[in-house]
Amino acid sequence: MKCRYSLPTAHGQKRPGAQAGLSLVELMVAITVGLVVISSLVGILASASGSSRSNDRTSEMATNGRYALSSLKDELRHAGYLGYTLAQPGSPAPWTDPQSGCSDAGSTVGGFVTNIGQGIWGADNSNPFSGASNCIPSANYEAGNDVLVIRHLGNAPASTLDKNTVYFQSAYAQGQMFKTTSTPVAPISVGAGLPVDTFRVNTFVYFISPFTTTAAESPLVPALWRLAMQADGTMERELVASGIERMQVQYGIMPNATDVQFYDSIPGTASDTKPANATVNWGNVTSVRIWLLARNSTAESGYVNTQTFAMGNQPYNVKDGFRRQLFSTVVQLRNGVPKL
Repeated sequence: MKCRYSLPTAHGQKRPGAQAGLSLVELMVAITVGLVVISSLVGILASASGSSRSNDRTSEMATNGRYALSSLKDELRHAGYLGYTLAQPGSPAPWTDPQSGCSDAGSTVGGFVTNIGQGIWGADNSNPFSGASNCIPSANYEAGNDVLVIRHLGNAPASTLDKNTVYFQSAYAQGQMFKTTSTPVAPISVGAGLPVDTFRVNTFVYFISPFTTTAAESPLVPALWRLAMQADGTMERELVASGIERMQVQYGIMPNATDVQFYDSIPGTASDTKPANATVNWGNVTSVRIWLLARNSTAESGYVNTQTFAMGNQPYNVKDGFRRQLFSTVVQLRNGVPKL
């Protein structure tokens, strides 16, 4: 059936079948509904974008925390490794280069570098290397955090010896640390058929810095750093992981065959060649417990963090817009430190 349309008559009346346009009221209602729909879509997109950024920051924080903890665990598993040597190693007279190693209170110049027999050492909530040695300047250290020292030999013997380099010569019954000059040191005299090899020496000092790049960065992003001993015995700073805000360490000692007692600190300096006492000393440490607190690099708008994090003997209270994640582990030391 065909439809028939009519045009308006001369008197302004619509003819049957004529089409009418939108009135002003109808147009305003349509525009309002459209704006409401668009505003809702913008809000959804903004919320999704904010959630995506928050997820990205959280993922970055978790990745940094896991990497920092893994790096410490790897080094701790090597702590105290002295090649073939089972006895307490001997040392030549420490060299007197003031740039070698670090110096804490009561230590001798060069004693820090030559103290290879001390596989583990730590400072409780303080920086012992902020003095004349300038190993960890006060501006580079975030107050209230522990400092951890790890020492061990390289995994494989050195095939050739380089000049001006720190080495450890390892035999079964003895070992000695030396620094090459123009010619290598004479080999240790051992029994026929017994192995003797020379290894590079690794020493690391872990600490928390209030910044990742420089003290001028904005915002300041805390980070886990370490000092790594170079070939000639000097210490160079290396970034381990950004966004690590706190570090606490405890040291496990077994007073008997079944129990483990954890200590926040143990007597003695990082340059001690002998333990402070026969009962509790760094040579008795069999495990290390670590807490690392990772933090987002930027504060999150509308979020308030009021958590308290239990970390060793230093609980940490926060009230800000940063999200955080706590990482903790216990590492059993694989290499027994030679007993004196």
